[in-house]
Amino acid sequence: MEIIIAEHSGFCFGVNRAIEMAFKEAENKERTGNLYTCGHLIHNGAVVKRLEDMGAKMISSLSEASEGDTVIVRSHGEPREFYEEAEERGITLIDTTCVFVKKIHELVVEAHEEGIPVIVIGDREHQEVKASTGWAGYEAVVIGNKDEARAQAGAFKGKRPMIVCQTTIKQELLSEILAVFDEEGVEYDIHNTICNATRDRQESCAKLASQVDAMIVIGDNHSSNSRKLYEIAKKHNENSFFIENASNNQLNRLSKYNTIGCIAGASTPEWIIKEVVSHMSENVNKNMEQNPMMDFMDDIEKSLRLPKPGDVVDGKIDQVMDDAVIVNMGCKKDGILRSDEVTLEEGQTLADLFKVGDEVKAKVIKSDDGEGGIMLSTKRLVVVENYAELEEAMENKDIITVTLTRAVNGGVIAAYKEITGFIPMSQLSDRYVENADEFIGQTFDVRVIRVDTKRNRAVFSRKAILVDEKRKAVAEIWENLNVGDIVEGKVMRFTDYGAFVDIGGVDGLLHISEISWGKLKHPEEVLKIGDIINVKILSLNEEKGKISLGLKQTQPEPWTLVGEKYQVGDVLEGKVVQIKEYGAFVELEAGLDGLVHISEIANKRVENVFDELKVGETVNVKIMEIDPEKRRISLSIKATLPEGAAEEPKEEETVADQVEDAVLEAQEAADEVVEAVKDKAKDVIDAVKEAVDDVVEDAKEVAEKVSDAVQAAKEEAEFEAEKAKEEE
Repeated sequence: MEIIIAEHSGFCFGVNRAIEMAFKEAENKERTGNLYTCGHLIHNGAVVKRLEDMGAKMISSLSEASEGDTVIVRSHGEPREFYEEAEERGITLIDTTCVFVKKIHELVVEAHEEGIPVIVIGDREHQEVKASTGWAGYEAVVIGNKDEARAQAGAFKGKRPMIVCQTTIKQELLSEILAVFDEEGVEYDIHNTICNATRDRQESCAKLASQVDAMIVIGDNHSSNSRKLYEIAKKHNENSFFIENASNNQLNRLSKYNTIGCIAGASTPEWIIKEVVSHMSENVNKNMEQNPMMDFMDDIEKSLRLPKPGDVVDGKIDQVMDDAVIVNMGCKKDGILRSDEVTLEEGQTLADLFKVGDEVKAKVIKSDDGEGGIMLSTKRLVVVENYAELEEAMENKDIITVTLTRAVNGGVIAAYKEITGFIPMSQLSDRYVENADEFIGQTFDVRVIRVDTKRNRAVFSRKAILVDEKRKAVAEIWENLNVGDIVEGKVMRFTDYGAFVDIGGVDGLLHISEISWGKLKHPEEVLKIGDIINVKILSLNEEKGKISLGLKQTQPEPWTLVGEKYQVGDVLEGKVVQIKEYGAFVELEAGLDGLVHISEIANKRVENVFDELKVGETVNVKIMEIDPEKRRISLSIKATLPEGAAEEPKEEETVADQVEDAVLEAQEAADEVVEAVKDKAKDVIDAVKEAVDDVVEDAKEVAEKVSDAVQAAKEEAEFEAEKAKEEE
């Protein structure tokens, strides 16, 4: 019997992700409260049972959970109100909803909010469909077959509905329903949300079922996609069976078939697939009678079968000569192990190493030496072992040591024990290398990035080690950083919203609002590239690699020193920084402004402040009042004017004047609100710019990695071409 496993079988991406997240949460020792799954996490009883054994009980609704509990959202998804209820009741959610199902939710939400009718093609009783319609306010129409499509078609004429599909339906069903809409003249926008894995699985099932004597579908009876696979298998092969696990009695009926195809639903774990295949294999062995003659024939066939180049063989030494050893391998030809294929110490001979009757393991390098012998090598067997070491090192990400022997096209040759590997030029250093000659003869630590034992190829990377060392150095820097520390840094580059400062190997953002107590339009008003400054660490986010810094925090805030530095009556020099209808703001020092009211500008009635002052103008002012609580300083230019300066006769204040004063005061208050809103808006804009820059930097990093990979592949291809020429 031959058992053939379908190409696409078992857990899909979404289910595998859900299981991993659920098991991880079940093992979480720090979690408080109970752990539940709401409904079946996936449609497989064995998986649900294993989760229950780990302490994750199943509930049918959130009403069964309490505040502080954790609920795992099933991979099929939940409607919007499920999440809202969990938040209101203080229930933690572990959302394992399949990413492809979430995409459907996004589509129906957008369409529903825009007033576009939504159609969901699928089984209205399936949890995925229930959840999807919930995100459309339960106003979506569910269509499960072409008859329902024909009945509903008239209601959608002229409305151009948006159509989505249950991820696990058959493509055939979608095509049938769309054909009905086309016949009925219904215009629509279709989003084919059938999962690619579902399509691939169904196509694989149909193909395999038509090629084998019998077909089995492994899946839970509640699994929609598994039942659909059975329908497809049955359509292409009448000898199709639906089973849940290895205990199914139908497996005993399969021994009469020569070839059996096997496919599993997206909710079927690998261990169940293995159990089923193992059970079928055991049944075949039990049903076959043991025949001694068959064993004898097997021995004869083995003696006639010759090993092929690349095989590793065992044998006994029949004869030891000066330049070769004859090995009996139990087949019709002897093995010949020449001295140049044996690793000998200086002065050592074959007789020193081998004795007649000794057992030896060797690798076949040629099946016929021209004289009826099979050429063997123990040296190349060591190479096989060395390659096994490299494969293990690659899997475990271990570091090995190599010696660079010579430069070749695209990189350098590196020796590891009996193996010569290749280091592409782009993997030789973490900087650009134009000529590799400076590295030849040196010994370096490297990582193994590819091993091909069939072609005797190995590729190494020194760059990976250097990048790791830098990463560790950065990690050490992070360990020594604390919020509140004042550290020295170097200004590296500017953006509109701040400056990036190197604080010893990592960059931190010095936001423009944290540079000076005064307002700045651009960081370069205060800083220059290359400046060495002391900054305070305001926040740390190692996960995102973000550090927020402050420069102004290393200096006293001006308002905290107002009482010590300034007194009412002081006459000072200041700069006009802002002009309003009700007066002008004069900067006494960075971060400390005072208001010269329109009535305090001149010894006359001022109708327009802009006629009297200009932004940037230096003026003398007298402090008239200081209010530390409200952070206000009232200033007067008029009070600094020389005695005897012309002063217009003071007119009695009219009602109109009082109204005008009130309007100006209201304007002043409104301006304060506007300034506050502007500052907040600027912070939001800066945050968006920073986020965009982060995305750009991430994209650059990905592009650099892709470029490195492409360059390494190109260099390796050049090396392979050169190697092929040498081998020819």
